[in-house]
Amino acid sequence: MTSTDVRTEAEDSGPSGYAAARLRLLHQEARSGPPRRAALAELTDTWLGGLFTAATAGPGAPRGAALVAVGGYGRGELSPRSDLDLLLLHDGSADPRALAALADRVWYPVWDLGLALDHSVRTPAEARGTAADDLKVQLGLLDARHLAGDLGLTTALRTTVLADWRNQAPRRLPELRDLCAERAARHGELGHLLEPDLKEARGGLRDVTALRAVAASWLADAPREGLADARRALLDVRDALHLTTGRATDRLALQEQDQVAAALRLLDADALLRQVYEAARTIAYATDVTWREVSRVLRARGGRTRLRGLLGGGRAAPAERSPLAEGVVEQDGEAVLARAARPERDPVLPLRAAAAAAQAGLPLSPHAVRRLAATARPLPTPWPAEAREQFVTLLGAGRSTVPVWEALEAEGLVTRLLPDWERVRCRPQRNAVHTWTVDRHLVETAVRASALTRRVGRPDLLLVAALLHDIGKGWPGDHCVAGEVIARDVAARIGFDHADAAVLARLVRHHLLLVETATRRDLDDPATVKTVAEAVGSSGTLELLHALTEADALATGPAAWSSWRGSLVADLVRRVGEVLAGHEPQERPAPPASAAQERLALEAFRTGGPVLSLRAQDEEPAEGLGVDLLIAVPERPRVLATAAGVLALHRLTVRTAELRTLELPAEVGGSVLLLDWRVAAEYGSPPGADRLRADLVRALDGSLDIAGRLAERDAAHPRRRGIAAPPPRVTVAPEGSRRATVIEVRAQDAPGLLHRLGLALEAAGVRVRSAHVSTLGANAVDAFYVTGADGAPLTGERAAEVARGVEEALRP
Repeated sequence: MTSTDVRTEAEDSGPSGYAAARLRLLHQEARSGPPRRAALAELTDTWLGGLFTAATAGPGAPRGAALVAVGGYGRGELSPRSDLDLLLLHDGSADPRALAALADRVWYPVWDLGLALDHSVRTPAEARGTAADDLKVQLGLLDARHLAGDLGLTTALRTTVLADWRNQAPRRLPELRDLCAERAARHGELGHLLEPDLKEARGGLRDVTALRAVAASWLADAPREGLADARRALLDVRDALHLTTGRATDRLALQEQDQVAAALRLLDADALLRQVYEAARTIAYATDVTWREVSRVLRARGGRTRLRGLLGGGRAAPAERSPLAEGVVEQDGEAVLARAARPERDPVLPLRAAAAAAQAGLPLSPHAVRRLAATARPLPTPWPAEAREQFVTLLGAGRSTVPVWEALEAEGLVTRLLPDWERVRCRPQRNAVHTWTVDRHLVETAVRASALTRRVGRPDLLLVAALLHDIGKGWPGDHCVAGEVIARDVAARIGFDHADAAVLARLVRHHLLLVETATRRDLDDPATVKTVAEAVGSSGTLELLHALTEADALATGPAAWSSWRGSLVADLVRRVGEVLAGHEPQERPAPPASAAQERLALEAFRTGGPVLSLRAQDEEPAEGLGVDLLIAVPERPRVLATAAGVLALHRLTVRTAELRTLELPAEVGGSVLLLDWRVAAEYGSPPGADRLRADLVRALDGSLDIAGRLAERDAAHPRRRGIAAPPPRVTVAPEGSRRATVIEVRAQDAPGLLHRLGLALEAAGVRVRSAHVSTLGANAVDAFYVTGADGAPLTGERAAEVARGVEEALRP
């Protein structure tokens, strides 16, 4: 069926004909994208025009009226569930009741079909007055398009609105810029979000509308390269999202991404997000460039006005050009190429210009970047020393590195310098802990590392390692292993010698080593410290790895770093440093019980029940340290699982757990189990020791059904609809300790997980010496040091059997 046939059916059959034709159009697989949006707008124009014409045909119908499409409908951007933005324009001569009846005859058929409608009835003067008070109304009127009725009214309104916009541009454009900035702060960056809002986020469809408004002001214009394709890509994704969900939504939620990708014939949800990110970055970069140009023009206008007032007229003096580096100058608040610059003869100029701009805190002129991309010769391999130095200078400039890097990326210069960058560019990270895409995370890590360069002897290696540490995420398998190979190749390409390249490769290979070991292993175990020392190799590398670990975590997101994690990493670094300095790691016996522990143990033995002590840390719980909780209880089965269950009921997150058996003095006889926990409240303040003890007593005597209570909590625990969590994985860490067997558990975090783990380990017949608990986003990564009943590590076969049993117990 052709669009002409569809329009004819809509005209002949009224609302039902329009609804049927609309439905057929939306589900024609051969028609999608711009052709379908144009056809849907044309079909809707025909139907609404017919309604208006029929309503004004009879006697007594008002004259001097027009039906006008505004906003997105005015632009012809009708997605399947888009609102219809309509203005009933009249000259003020009609009887109000007749005008209201006309509006009803147009609005009600729209509502009857269940379509969203944004409507208004105004005279041209009223429309102008509303636009003067409401910037959003004025933006909508800039896209006004005549549908039916008095064409002269619509034309006059468009002319006056455009004239008002251009006359008021010096005042209204700063308002629009502030509006865009507020929206970006509220909705985030479309080019990095896992569940982006295609319309409202920075780099989304609202920004495209703002760029159109700036162009209509004649004050400035956006870079056109790729902008139309980016806008079309986002509109295509929104169309597929509307058809997939059946809702008027602009948020690309996780549970809908696979279906939307299939509707667009993309490989998977990652391919979909990459397409969205690329479009968003094109729009965001064009937005930044455009607003800088607007600011420049407004400054220049203000300067000329003041100059004319002082000198009585005359032309303004040309803008001054201040030198920044060889071939690079500052002009009008941007870093631009000097007139004598010759990119075709100077292959280092792109890096020199970028480094100079970042060091000066200036944006790199888009015209300069475009010229560099078009004419600069590629760097030789290996790079000359100056190129490497300028590259390091760019990375070490701090926060101002980001916009300069984005300018280089917009013109393809980054992938020309670092071909391996293409695999991580716009690559999503499906982990809620991560704030950024892979490529932006690498740049952010370099920014964080720039603040730590005074702590290391080789800041150049730190900055380059920060930029490359996750470069392996573009390849299959363990990204640390893949990244080690890539980092070695990149280091050689950019001119580092063999020894430095080896250090960079080692930093990339082990960039997770310190934080994973510190949070998941027993630091008092000599095997732990010796293993890390062997992997690191030297004190200089350890120093670099410590700074890289902190920079990486800080750039990941707020959940990835805390004072607690930082203190554990620092303690590990100190111990490894001693080994690298030639001191053998000492077997550290368990420290003797403190007076407070002995007192609690004696009271627990005397009463036959648990005794608790809570001690707050010096720092705030928000810093991740929480409180120390000591529990003493006469030895009995299921103590670990029961205590963990009680803590879960009180919404306490366990950071670490140490278990030991304290033998009481001979005159007393017997033994008591001591559980030394570090816990933090999920929110608010932790409960008092009395409340925890009361529930622990009830749980131990069986009157508190922990499993049932936790099952209720688990049923109410929020989950992503339609998103299946990866299955749990339980492994044995080889050579993790000489004193115990290390069982490592990776699973979806949930209320009571540690309780279930405690039950599973007890069912396996092992004793837990210590537990090291870590939660990253929705993922729990816990390590348990276990022994047999005889206190010795498990045999390999027995350890594997325990791991299989625990993994099976965790499966739904």
